[in-house]
Amino acid sequence: MKLVYFAWVRERVGRTDEDLDLPDGIATVADLVRWLKGRGEEYAYAFENEAIVRAAIDHVHVKPDAPVLGAREIAFFPPMTGG
Repeated sequence: MKLVYFAWVRERVGRTDEDLDLPDGIATVADLVRWLKGRGEEYAYAFENEAIVRAAIDHVHVKPDAPVLGAREIAFFPPMTGG
């Protein structure tokens, strides 16, 4: 699965994207975020406030309880404002 990071999430993680094989038990975006936070301090810092980081699965905005099974790409980004 491809993970993509945008804006300050990218800056904190230190990479724009990565391809990962997720371990068993990762069923939702929230599960994925909790697992990522355990991968190192840069991930813990990027996702320290899980409530404000947004996610999209295959270019569709989703909530933390969205299932990740079958996803090709999951993107993480901070809240956006329009203009």
